[in-house]
This record gives sequence, C-alpha cells and structure tokens, in this order.
Amino acid sequence: MRWISKVVRGAVIILLLVIVGAVAWLALAPPALLRIGDGYAAKIVCSNVFIAGRDAATVLAQDVQAPGNPALKLIRVSVDREEGIVTARILGLFAPNYAVYRGALGCVSVPDGDIRAAHSPPMLEETSVAESDEPWPDGGHVGVDADDPVSGLLKNKDLAGPAMRAVVVVKDGRIVGEAYGDGFSAETPLIGWSMTKTVNAAIIGRLMLAGRMSFDDQDLLPQWHNDQRNRIRLSDLLGMESGLAFNEDYGSVTDVTRMLFLSPDMASLPAAAKQTSPPGTHFNYSTGTAVLLSRIWMNRFANKTAAIAFPHDALFAPLGMTSAVLETDEDGTFVGGSYLYATARDWARFGQFLLQDGVWHGQRLLPEGFVGAMRTPTPTSNGIYTQVQAWLSGPGGSNRQFGLPEDTFWMTGHDGQTIAIVPSANVVVVRLGLTPGHQGYRPQLLVKKVLDVLAPVKT
Repeated sequence: MRWISKVVRGAVIILLLVIVGAVAWLALAPPALLRIGDGYAAKIVCSNVFIAGRDAATVLAQDVQAPGNPALKLIRVSVDREEGIVTARILGLFAPNYAVYRGALGCVSVPDGDIRAAHSPPMLEETSVAESDEPWPDGGHVGVDADDPVSGLLKNKDLAGPAMRAVVVVKDGRIVGEAYGDGFSAETPLIGWSMTKTVNAAIIGRLMLAGRMSFDDQDLLPQWHNDQRNRIRLSDLLGMESGLAFNEDYGSVTDVTRMLFLSPDMASLPAAAKQTSPPGTHFNYSTGTAVLLSRIWMNRFANKTAAIAFPHDALFAPLGMTSAVLETDEDGTFVGGSYLYATARDWARFGQFLLQDGVWHGQRLLPEGFVGAMRTPTPTSNGIYTQVQAWLSGPGGSNRQFGLPEDTFWMTGHDGQTIAIVPSANVVVVRLGLTPGHQGYRPQLLVKKVLDVLAPVKT
C-alpha cells in the first residue's frame, strides 16, 4: 500500500504547486479582465460615495455586482474616506485597481497605481452655490401637486421601469412631475453614462460660438499630421463616422474596457486606432470617439487648467447646473463619453436648454443650427443617430413605433439613462435608473403616457 500513499503525496504536492503557481500568477501578472473588473468597481464606488454620498457596501452590491457579470460578486472594496482612495480586489486579494477622489473633478481611475500623482492639487476649485427659492429652473422651488395626473403616472412602476432612480417631467419650462426611487432624492447626483456625450458636444458648441472650432476642422491631433487620419473632420467624429476602428463591446477585454479601466491616458487608445474606412462612410458608435473629442477641444486652450475650468464656466454655471461633476482620466482629459454626474433636475435643465435651441435667458449659448444638427440623422446610421452626438430613436424602437412625435430626439446612456426632448409638445422627460438593457424596459411608453396627459399631439 506504500505506492498508494506515494501517489497521494505526489498528488497533494502537485495540487499545492498548482495553487501556489495560481496565486503567484494572480499576484504578479493578473489577467486584464480581472483588473478591468476591479477598476470598474473602484471607480463606481468612489464616485457614488464621494459625489452622491451613498453607502459603499450598497453601491458595491447594487451598482457593481447585481446587474453585471457573476465574477463581479468576488470583488471586495475598501474605502479610505480620509485620503479619498477606493481600492478594489478580486477576493479581497488579487488584481488591485484604484480610484481617487479629487474634489470638484470627482473621482479618477488610477490603473497604474500612482496614487500620489493622482492626488496632485486639483485644477478646479470646489464651489458651493445654494439654490435660490426661485421657481425651477432659475432656482430650486418645484411646486408639484401630488394629485396631478403626471404624478399619478410616475407612481406606475411599469412605466417608470425597474430600479428607477429618478424621473423628472418638464412642460413649458416648469417641472410638472417628478419621482425618486428608494434611497434617492432630488439632491442625489446620478451618472448619465453616454448621455455625457451630448453634453460634451454642447461644450464644443460653446467653442464654436466663440469661433474657436468648426464642423469642418481637420488635422485634429498631432499624431495624425502625417497620415490619412488628418482628413478626418470634426463633423465626422461628432456623427460617429470617423472610420476609426474601435470595439465598443463591454463583455470582455476590448477597446472600450481597456480605455476606461486600464489606461491612465484614455485618449491615447482611440488616437492610435487604425482607419478602416473613409471618413463619412461608415457608422461606428464609439465611446473612444467622445474621449477624442474631449482631447481635441481641450487642446484649443493654452493650458490644461483653463481647459478644465471651461465646462463649468461656459455651460454648467450659466444653466444653473450646480450639481454637475464632469470627471477626467488620470492624464486630466475629460471622460466626455461617460462620466458626468448631476441631479435629475440638473439633467432636466440641460434637456430644457436643448429644447430652447441652445438659448438660455434670451442669450444664445450654442450656434444657430447646432441643436438642429443634433436632430438631423446621419445616413450611415440608418437614420437613428444624429450629426451631433444624439439619437432619433430611444432604446429598442423608433418614435413612430411607439406613437411619439417625429421631432422627438434622445440622449441615452448605459443601464437605462434617457432624456426625451419633444419640441412640438414643449416637453422634456428625464428617466434615470439602474436598468440593464436585457430587462427590455422601453422609456418610450412612459413618454407617450406623459404626452397623452400633458400635450396630445399628432404623430
């Protein structure tokens, strides 16, 4: 029987060697997918804790683990509130990734682990502006009658959708209905995900109004000077028609996940992308394109400090979006495709701004025709995407399919973030939540019911 004991001992030794090897591999060279998962967890927890004031354990369980890949349930996070650092590790041990809170700039992913550099003095000072008692949108007073028909609609969970966090309905420039999910309120800043792209485009519109950019601008980045990419126009990027290769699949290690969670300089990845088709001939939705747009408009400033101050000074402050926090990457470039936090009422202010054709208090802040381009389809997208970072259809179907007015246009974002803007009815509907697309929620049903109550119109 000695041979049996030798075999068992040998098997145990082999098993131990495998375990030791696996632990060493995870500790010294963790797979990119694990680091992406930890980077995602660290960033989401950081922003929600320090910007939105939410509980870290709740954010980890609800925002990170509940809707995503089962492997995310293995992630553990630690929050150093004094230093503003969030660390995430698989099983609490492996593939660490980090996020750091930087005041008015929110949280930044720190995939290279250089916490000290990420903690360098912020280039945007925090300001505290109390809302006045003036009626919204000039102030914070919202007089909504609980018995109003719109308020009744918003209590319908089927219309508001699963895991709704905020709904705000605006008619004729006034909030006529709002509702909030458990644990959320009118004061809770919420992420817009890809709705940020439309705001980033409006920042470019502010520079266009000042004569510092134009749709026809070419030779947009230094690394494109000497190749065919110097023919890409700003309008090609705004319409997602640049011809640059970019994989937007979030399910694995792809261009978009590498950019958001493994790259300190996010713009470097799409800036290095190959051109696979001539500009203006192929539609490819790309968060990398939005980050490139941020880098391009920021390059129009003499220094990064001036560029970082511009969104607040040129857009958020004039609109009264006091809660708005637009976050950057570690290199200081705004993540203009994903990372804007704002209260639902501030998101509604931006929607109302577009409804008013880029005019606020009688002052034109966007060039004439700019919002019109946001409502003009690109042929390469089969008419669903517009010339300037917006959509002509909501998730899962056209306006006509749901009986909505043809002039309805949309801002949309990951996990159920939408703003529907209906010029013919003078209505804006903001809907924010944590509602993955596979749940099949359609905000068009909510918008249609709201219009039926407020402003029945012919489609």
